Amino acid sequence: MRINSGRKLREDTKISKGCPVARNGKAVFYPFQFLLKELKIESMNRRQFLHTSAASAIFFGMGGRKILAAPNADAPVKSVPWVTLNNGVMMPRIGLGTMTLRGDLGVRCVADAISFGYRLIDTAMIYDNETPVGEGIKQSGIRREELFITSKLWKSDMGYGNTKRGFQVSIDKLKVDYLDLYLIHRPSGGDWKGSWRAMEELYHQGKIKAIGMSNADFAQMNDLISNFEVKPAVHQVETHAFFQEGSAYDYLKQHGVQMEAWSPFAEGRHGLFANDSLAAIAKKHNKSVAQVCLRWHFQRGIVAIPRSSQKAHIAENLNMFDFSLDDSDLASISPLDLNSTQFPEWS
Repeated sequence: MRINSGRKLREDTKISKGCPVARNGKAVFYPFQFLLKELKIESMNRRQFLHTSAASAIFFGMGGRKILAAPNADAPVKSVPWVTLNNGVMMPRIGLGTMTLRGDLGVRCVADAISFGYRLIDTAMIYDNETPVGEGIKQSGIRREELFITSKLWKSDMGYGNTKRGFQVSIDKLKVDYLDLYLIHRPSGGDWKGSWRAMEELYHQGKIKAIGMSNADFAQMNDLISNFEVKPAVHQVETHAFFQEGSAYDYLKQHGVQMEAWSPFAEGRHGLFANDSLAAIAKKHNKSVAQVCLRWHFQRGIVAIPRSSQKAHIAENLNMFDFSLDDSDLASISPLDLNSTQFPEWS
């Protein structure tokens, strides 16, 4: 990663408060990729860019985060579409992921997200943030019935009895009486079938509205669909432009299981935010690369839970319902598939 902080933006380019970038008196949106090239920054995602001292000095002094966001990124979208799961439960089509959002930061991000219009909040026992997430929900002032709260059972709590205890710990920390969705997080070992039986009981008792899996393999999904009373309603997986998971997408659609993307931006890995194809689509629609990625998931029918600690990005991510990707856009994204995980450390 290199930064040449001595290079200035072109002389005819200046920042104004009323729009992201103004050139010759006209509003022009320059996507993230343009800014990277102007500053000679390589292999950087949005968060790294914001944490760079040279970039921060230049951009926060000239209008802040709106340069990195699409126009009107701060304007909240008040109504989020919902999808009906295979058991009739309704689930929002986009939510807030909360991994790494702990303490006061977690409280603030959750409360901000709900104030912008988010209704799906995703957490997990292993994130060690269910307490601040619960506090953020409380501070939002929104009725519990209007929210869709997800938590996940970690593999250390596998087994029938452990699952019952783990679930109770989660709802106690969140200060709620029930969960809308409870997932087995990484069923790579232990008695995950015993966990599923416990979750089925909690489901029938009304303590969980829907149950599902996260990062399960095909054999495990087949087993659940074929041999258990309650079928998984949701499968949360890694999927994004660089790992499109076509086979899993077709399989889940065939069996009526909702696909959910836990890292819709691949955490900016492989240069996602500076990708030429995505940046060109973003410029075409006067949107950000993040919004293009989220719109791509939305048009495929995938629920996405982007995570951000930046208030402007949380708002921006929700503001992607006022445009559509056309066939040429989708055709440009399709060949970006590397057909491999961008998180090999978690495999």
